[in-house]
Amino acid sequence: MKIAAVHNVAAIASGIVRAGADYVYLDGFKGGTGAAPQIIRDHIGIPLEIAIAVVDQRLRDEGIRNQASIVAAGSIRSSADFAKAIALGADVCAIGSAALMALGCHLCQGCHTGSCSWGLTTQKPELTRRVDPEWGAERLTNLVHAWSHELQEILGALGVNAVESLRGSRERLRAVGLDAQTCEILGVKPAGL
Repeated sequence: MKIAAVHNVAAIASGIVRAGADYVYLDGFKGGTGAAPQIIRDHIGIPLEIAIAVVDQRLRDEGIRNQASIVAAGSIRSSADFAKAIALGADVCAIGSAALMALGCHLCQGCHTGSCSWGLTTQKPELTRRVDPEWGAERLTNLVHAWSHELQEILGALGVNAVESLRGSRERLRAVGLDAQTCEILGVKPAGL
C-alpha cells in the first residue's frame, strides 16, 4: 500500500498493516515526481526520514513490525540517502528520479503532460524514438553498481557487514543541523555525542 508521508503517517501505516498489507510504501515530501503540481510537491507532507522513523517505531511499539516491509521512496538521490533510510527503519528503497536521470531525464517536471521531450514518460512514437535503450540500460546499471559499491564502503565504515544488519540501527546515525525535537523524533543523537 503506497501512502504519502503526512503528519499522521504512523497511524495510517499501522491501520494498513493490521488490514493485511504486505508492505508500506512511504512516498516522502519533496519526492522528484514530475506528475505532481509543484505547489503540492514542495509544500505538502513531511520529510521522508521522519516518516520512516515514526512508522518503524509505531509498528515496533504495536508488535507488528515483522508483518510488513517498509519501502522508502521520494528523495532517495544517493547511496547515503539509501543508508540513512535503512538505518531509520526502511527495509528497502525505491528510486525514481535518480533512475530517470540515469536514462537522460533533465527533470523538466512535465511527466504528467505525456509530452516528455526526452521520450521517457510519454507514449508518443515521435518522442519515444529519442530513447536509446542500450545506452540507458548501461547508465542505469552503472548507477546501481556505483551505489552498491558506495553502500559497501558506508557499511564498512560503520562496522556492519550486511545491509540487513543496518536496518533500524539508529544508534549509528548522528544528526547535523537538526533541532532537539527532530533528533528525538528520528531517535538519533546530534553529531559529537
